[in-house]
Amino acid sequence: MLSAAHARRILTLTLPILGGMISQNILNLVDAAMVGRLGSAALGAVGLAGFVNFLAMSLFIGLATGVQALVGRFIGGNRISEAAYPLNASLLLNLVIAVPLSILLVPLSDAIMRALTSEPAVIREGTPYLQTRMAAIAAMGANFSFRGFWSAVGRPGVYLRTLLAMHVLNVVLNYVLIFGKFGVPALGTLGAGLGTAIAMTVGTLSYTAIAFKKGRHYGFLRGLPSTETMGQLIRTALPASVQQFFFSAGFTVLFWIIAQIGTQELAAANAVVNLMLVAILPCVAYGITANTLVSQSLGAKRPEAAYQWGKEVVLVAMASVFVIGLPMGLWPEPILKIFLHEPEALAKAIIPLRIVGFGMIVDAVVLVLFNALQGAGLARQAMTVSLLTQWGFFLPLAWLVGPYLGYGLSAIWGVQLIYRIIQTIWVYHLWSHRDWQKHLDFGVTS
Repeated sequence: MLSAAHARRILTLTLPILGGMISQNILNLVDAAMVGRLGSAALGAVGLAGFVNFLAMSLFIGLATGVQALVGRFIGGNRISEAAYPLNASLLLNLVIAVPLSILLVPLSDAIMRALTSEPAVIREGTPYLQTRMAAIAAMGANFSFRGFWSAVGRPGVYLRTLLAMHVLNVVLNYVLIFGKFGVPALGTLGAGLGTAIAMTVGTLSYTAIAFKKGRHYGFLRGLPSTETMGQLIRTALPASVQQFFFSAGFTVLFWIIAQIGTQELAAANAVVNLMLVAILPCVAYGITANTLVSQSLGAKRPEAAYQWGKEVVLVAMASVFVIGLPMGLWPEPILKIFLHEPEALAKAIIPLRIVGFGMIVDAVVLVLFNALQGAGLARQAMTVSLLTQWGFFLPLAWLVGPYLGYGLSAIWGVQLIYRIIQTIWVYHLWSHRDWQKHLDFGVTS
């Protein structure tokens, strides 16, 4: 049974992260609503380019996962003055990798868009958006690492406050730059990407200033971890990065598959995916909490407590996302009308959104346990589950029922629900059988 004390601790850690995730969702929806006024081609282009950007970011999301797991071990082992060493290492790796990656990918943005779609309007609208997002990869990567650190030390409110300020700035900049307000020229999709890039960079500067003020006693920029701990960071981050890379690539391939059906379907899919993130990202927030509680328990050499925390976070997450997903399942049309202004695109999105709304409980289980497994040191096993189910099952069937057989978006989202159920059964088996407890390495050196 889930005790009241444990429920309070889960919610205390999760609610600030959840607030940030909901804020991110609202920002995505506001962006989609703004860009949607430019037409279906612009909306579809931003959706396609956005997932390409997320693909490039996957390595740095993995680094943040490694930071959180190792910092949690330090905190659980009462090694407070060394807790920021993994953060220091991740920021250095982020800088070394992200800057050259941006220099490489910004000039290739047009070619990337042309490889993904043959629609001239989508290419024209998507290229400038993708270029500006690629230019800000280093800022986004640093922000993820800071999020992992503040979550692991049990101060997610720092993350929430910074993110909210960043999002307010993002909305204001997008409004001004997309539509050309206060004497600024209307930049369209270029303005949407530029506003986001500027806001993320300001966020990175804010996180750094806060860490200098509140994180020096954790060892922020006071030293790097040992070679052994650096190796542990890379061993944790690499499978998580590979998992995120192929998960993001899978979404990009999914949008490519949908683009083969038509522009209206692409616009409908972008709206559905943005709404889907309203429910999925809170699951990620609970997953971050599970990672923190599991890694802290293992740092304190309490593997049974780690196991129980994973199960209990799942229960709280399932209850939360049921409430969030229910309106999407019951009333999809009025929600979709906020983002889709063309009747054909609206009609194609209704059934997929119903499937999303009623299937959110499944996503809660799989996303929380993915993070719990990573906190327990099973990042490689989590990666295997993700790759085999997405690339071996979902994407081939999505192409089969979509462009090849012509069953449309509803069939694609039905197949997606089946794939998530398979994932859930697999990761629950890994967690409940507790084989990971037999191979734990509790030691983390400075």
